[in-house]
Formats: sequence, structure tokens, C-alpha cells
Amino acid sequence: MTGPLYALGRLCVRHRFAVLALWLVVVVALALLARGVGEQTSDDLVLPGTDSQRASDTLSERFPDQANGTNPLALAAPKGHTLDEAKYKQAIDGVVATYQHDKRIIRVVSPLASNGAGQLQKGKSLGYISLTLKDSPSELTKDEAQSIIDEAHPVKGIGLQVAAGGYLGQKVSKPSSHVSEVVGILAAIVILLFTFGTVVAMGMPIITAVFGLVAGMSVITLLGQVVQVPTTAPALATMIGLGVGIDYGLFVVTRHREQLRGGMEFRESIARTTATAGGAVLFAGGTVIIALLSLALAGIPIVRTLGYTSAIVVAIAVAAALTLLPAMLGVLGLRINALRLPGFKTHHDERPHGWQRWARFVANRPWPALAAGVVILLVLAIPLRKLHLGQTDVGALPTDTQARQAYDRMSAGFGAGASGPMLVSVRLSRPATPADPRLQTLRTDMQRTRGVASVSQPLVSQSGTAAVYTLVSADAPSSRATEDTVNDLRDNVIPQATKGQGMTADVGGTTAGYIDLAKQISQKLPLVIGIVLVLSFCLLTLAFRSLLVPLKAVVMNLLSIAAAFGVVTYVFGHHWSATLVGLDGVVPIVSFVPLMMFAILFGLSMDYEVFLMTHVRERWQATGDPHQAVIDGLAGTARVITSAALIMVSVFCAFIINGDPNIKQFGLGMAAAVAVDATVVRCLLVPAIMSVLGRAGWWMPSWMERHLPKLSIEGEEYFAARDAAAAAAAERPKVPA
Repeated sequence: MTGPLYALGRLCVRHRFAVLALWLVVVVALALLARGVGEQTSDDLVLPGTDSQRASDTLSERFPDQANGTNPLALAAPKGHTLDEAKYKQAIDGVVATYQHDKRIIRVVSPLASNGAGQLQKGKSLGYISLTLKDSPSELTKDEAQSIIDEAHPVKGIGLQVAAGGYLGQKVSKPSSHVSEVVGILAAIVILLFTFGTVVAMGMPIITAVFGLVAGMSVITLLGQVVQVPTTAPALATMIGLGVGIDYGLFVVTRHREQLRGGMEFRESIARTTATAGGAVLFAGGTVIIALLSLALAGIPIVRTLGYTSAIVVAIAVAAALTLLPAMLGVLGLRINALRLPGFKTHHDERPHGWQRWARFVANRPWPALAAGVVILLVLAIPLRKLHLGQTDVGALPTDTQARQAYDRMSAGFGAGASGPMLVSVRLSRPATPADPRLQTLRTDMQRTRGVASVSQPLVSQSGTAAVYTLVSADAPSSRATEDTVNDLRDNVIPQATKGQGMTADVGGTTAGYIDLAKQISQKLPLVIGIVLVLSFCLLTLAFRSLLVPLKAVVMNLLSIAAAFGVVTYVFGHHWSATLVGLDGVVPIVSFVPLMMFAILFGLSMDYEVFLMTHVRERWQATGDPHQAVIDGLAGTARVITSAALIMVSVFCAFIINGDPNIKQFGLGMAAAVAVDATVVRCLLVPAIMSVLGRAGWWMPSWMERHLPKLSIEGEEYFAARDAAAAAAAERPKVPA
């Protein structure tokens, strides 16, 4: 790929204004189009073959009006008052009448009506209007949800507190990530200023990343109009796109400035940078994309969508680094170092400095360094033993959101499980009525199950061959106790009650669906990990012509990711640390977070692996001294690696302030993993291991060496041969004309 990338770099420099104009037109067009259609996300769970999916299919087929469940509009009277007081009752009746005439609503049940039994707290100060919407969670837009909620304004006007729950409330309760984006970009600006020492050089990675991010997020927004994009996807994609976009720009600008300092003509430098640093960016970005797309093999729709939406922003970030950035550098010419900050000196990594002293210290004492690094990672990974996959509920959202306020009021008035009711669907081989002993026996058995707060009377289809119950757990939807209750119902209570009765029953609903999701991910996680490890090993074997280098990379990456998982497990599993990241208390680790983190982090860690080991290999080939190659390779790359890692960590940490607990877990986990990888792994363990291995680190069987295709990430051989040919041509005597 070196030759084509070199040609691409020259093309972008030669037609730099056309390339810039094309990027500007495409990004603006995508942004305007995305803004016009609006963002549409949905957390509908589709889990083929699971109990919850069978329940959902039964409801969709036999009870289409019940398939999406109900949405509570929680009402709270002022202290000392009750909802059935005349002025409040009149207002509630008026709002109910408004909803009854709203074509977007199928069914409305008032807490003050005779059919609203159970919707009014015993003290009558709390209650809820039950809304069954025509639109499913994937069909309901944010504007429509807000419009429906606004119809309850009359009851707010007389002093009642109102908050929407269910997917109606969740649709308008998505925490914004704009503050996190701004904080992340500001942190990156400060780090790049210290790294480059010039305002102009600092701006290049930032501009490239922002352009790529706007394009990527616009594509995801447009994609959301035709497929179901999870609510978490945009924020996760923003986090990844911003981090890799700035990092890729940092690598490219760093190589370009080094070559300019060496006296290279700026157009040639840009073309070579595109082929060398750009080749590393293409390799690293390709690894991230492969890892993300491999999530499709898990067979879980929500995970697959999170994977390919994140891969889209990474692919666009790579494209921006290989085309937009060279064009901007071409426009700048030699002004890349303009607006130098006073007091900043140019860093020359080829000269002796602190990192070289550190590299020599580690290389001369590899065994103590190796032991220290492994101990650090193992200590950080210890909490991983208590990792339990689950799902956060709306009780972890910020207190100023509709969904959280509804959750708190529903929990206070009707129990912790009221905000996450489950739907138990029944299929019967013989028609039944609600009073059928089979259905009543099943209801009684479920009602007696430990952890069940209430079970409604069965609603039977017109044909009598299907029924549905609404079951409320005594515990919060996200609690381990609720999971135990669901498992008990599925494994013991329901099978015993339906055995020999000509009926089958399935536990469904969002709460049960996320329990099934956690089980599926636990089963698929080893498969996805294995595939990513094998692919990474093969790619690194081709890149470095060694067996031990890729094996070392795989093992070290596994250790660093385990350490990150341990940090996440500890922080979100202890009250004092959970409050530090903006939560009210402990929350479970969201089931898809470890799977997504593994794919993302294994790909991102390749950035630093490729950057470091490419330079070590260059020095090994030049000197034949593996010990000195480790010292020179680390000394020449550590500053850039730590700067890039610091940018990533800052961007990821900025998303911890996001109100979404899922995004908090991603942000902290990826920040911890990158920090550990760039410090303990790259600057301690890798040089220690390579020093211990010596020449053996670059060993490969001769038969394998002969048959494997050559892959030069940064085109060392290509440019060595090219420069040698140019030098030979210059030395040949000119023939007189």
C-alpha cells in the first residue's frame, strides 16, 4: 500500500484546494441533511431464540396494542393534599379526555377511574395515568414524545408534579454529550499545544477530527432513519471518533514536522508522511474497524449496530487523516510551525532526553520491570472476579430528566419494580377465558413466587388461545434480585404450572429482555475475543515478520483490558467511587459494555503497538543490536505515544460527566485501558519483554518467512529502495549531449 498512499499524498497536495472544497461540501451537505431529518434512536431489543423474544412475538401477533407495554405519567400532589381533591380531579379528568382524543394514543387509564385500580397510591398523594401509544419505541420521535407530555400541562399549572416514564419519558431524557465533546476538545487543544509548541500545528489534528466527526455522526443520524440505532450509539461513536481522529492527526503531523526539520521539501514530506505515518494510521484504523465489525459474529442486533456505527466514524477519521489533512498541510506549506508559543522549545526525539534514559533503565533491568508491570496489571484486574453483567435502569439517570423523576415517584408510590413491569405471554392449545383454572393457577403460582410484588388478572385474546399478565417485581429492574426472580419463574414456577396443561408461557418485557441480553453476551464473549485475537495475531505477524512480537502484543493487550475491566467493576460496584463519577450509588456493569470495550480497545491498542514496534524494528534492521533497538525505539516514540494516549484519556474522561450511566462506563473503562496501555504496557512491559527475548523476539521459521506475503506498514523498504535508486542515478556521470 506504500506506493498508492504516496501517490494519494501527492495528489492531495497537488489538488489541495479541490480536496478541501470537496470535504467542505460533503460535510456541510451531510450535516444539513442530518439536521433536517433529525436524530432517531431506539432501544428496542431483538434477541432471536430467547424467552423474552418469544414473549414479544406472541404479544405482537395476538395483542398488538399490548406489545409495547404502557407508559406511566406519574402524578404527585403537593404535601398534605391528595389527587382525588376536586380541583385536582377536574384537571386530571381534563387531561385524560385530551389523551382520549389524541390519535397517537390507543388507550388511556386514569388513576381516578374505576378501571384504574392499582394506579393510585393508598395515601392517594401519588398516582399515574397509563398511556398505551400507537407508536413503538423505534417509531416514536423525540418531538412527538415531547408533544404528548406537553398535553399534561393543565395539571402542572395547578401545582401537581408530572413526569413521564416508560419509553415515552426515555425518549426525551437522553443526556446531551455536547459538554463532554467541548471538554474533550479543549483538553486535546492544551495537550497538543504542549506537544507541538505552535498554534498552527495544534489546529491540524483538531480540525481534521472535527470534520471527520461531523461527517460520521451525520451518516449515523441518516442511518437511524432506516435501521434501529441504539440510544447509546451516537455518544459512543462521538467518543471514539473524536479520540482516534485527533490521535491519527497527531501521528501524521508529527512525522511531517520531523521530515521538514530534516530538510525535506514540504510537498515530498507530505506525500511521504501519507505513505509512512498514513500507512500506520490505515493499519491501526483497519484493525479497529475489523474488531468492531467482528461484533456482528455475536449474532446480537444491538451489539452489531453499536459495532458498525462506531466503525463508520473510525473509517471516516482514517479517510480524513489520509486526504483532508495532507491537503491542509499542502495549503500551509512551511507555515506549519507558525504562531509558536513563547518559551517552548522544539523537541528532537533523536537526541538524548528523559525518555531515552528511561528506556535504557528498563532495557538494562528487564526482569524487575517485567515483574513490576505484571503485578500492577494483576492488582488492577482483581475486581474483575466480581464482574456481573446486567443493565442500568432509569433510576441511574440525572434527577432533572423526565424518566428519572417518573422512576422516583413510581418507586415511592408503588414499589421499586413498578418502573420495569414484565409481560408474561401465554399460548394455549385449547381456548380459555380469564377465569379458566389453568390461567388462574398460573397467576397464583407466579404471585407466590419470591420477589414478585403483583400479577395482574390475565388478558385473553378474542380467540382465547393467548393470554398476557403484567408482573411487577418487588425489586428494582436492574437489581440482582429481579434477575433471580425471572430465572426462578422461567426455570421452576412456569414449567411446573404449565406442565400437561396444553399451554406455554414466556417472560418478556424490557427488564426480562436485558437479562436475556446479558446471558447471550456472556455466551458469545469468548467467541468474539477468540476471533479478534486470531485476526490481530495474523496481521501483526505479517507486519513484523515475527511470531513472538504478535504473541507478546496479544497477551499484553489482554492484560491491559482485564485491568480496565477491573477498574470499571470496582468503581461502579462501590458506593463511594460511584458517587465520584456522578451517580447516586452502585449500578451493574451494562452487559454490552465489556464486549464493546474489548473490540474497541484491542483495536486502539494496535495504534501504539504499531507505532512503537515499527520504530524498534527499524533500529533492529539498521543496527542488528536488539538491545539498542529497544532503547532507540522507545526513546523515539514514547513522547508521541504518551501525548496521543493523554489525548485519548482526556477525551474519554470528558464523557464521564455525561449523564448516561452507560456512557460513563465506556468513558472510564476506555480511559483506564488507554492509560494503562500507554504507560505500563508500552513504556514498561514491552521494552522489558523485548530486552529479555533479544534476537529471539524477531524469530520466524524460514519456511513461514518464504511463504508469507510482505507487509510494510510504514514503507521502510519502499523508500529505502527509492532513495538508493535516486542516489545511484545522481552519482552516474552525465553523458554529454
